[in-house]
Amino acid sequence: MDEPPVELRADAAERTAVPEFDTLVAPADLVRGDRTRDDFFDAALGLESPATTSEVAELAGHGVDAAREYLEWFERIGIVIQRTDSPATYERNQAYLDWRRVQTLRREYTQEALLDLLETDAERAAALRAEFDAPAPDAVSLTAYSAETGHSIEETWDRLSTWRTVRRRIALLERALTESGDGAGLYSAV
Repeated sequence: MDEPPVELRADAAERTAVPEFDTLVAPADLVRGDRTRDDFFDAALGLESPATTSEVAELAGHGVDAAREYLEWFERIGIVIQRTDSPATYERNQAYLDWRRVQTLRREYTQEALLDLLETDAERAAALRAEFDAPAPDAVSLTAYSAETGHSIEETWDRLSTWRTVRRRIALLERALTESGDGAGLYSAV
């Protein structure tokens, strides 16, 4: 490795001096830096229900004016949907995010690989359906199932969450196959 230019090298006194750690920038501030867009993107993806501009600004850790600009931009490109005008509230556009995920699946996997993934997940969904003896995760009572089986509520919740995730993946995989024109005639396994 090359030595830095002379004007950038520390002299003997600078090498022995202890740095003043209190004057250093906090690591969290260094990580955020110029990533304001990413902070707002993360905040927008986390919206489960309509949130005001100031709530999104607080989630992102930035000002309301910046939140307003990013939310308007995110709305134009489809990431969020504005639900009310006064006060302006926004929520995540799940349909857009699903569409993006389907496009990614189509780009990254062959038809055969998508079919293999779909078959694997369909088998997992069928096994979970049999395990819970229910048509869907929402038809299962956490407390009742836990009491009947002796599993903890946390274990039951974890298995039901896995089942929901598998069903969601199946829906996305089916869309990736059918929207490409290669999966016509496939029926939902969920």
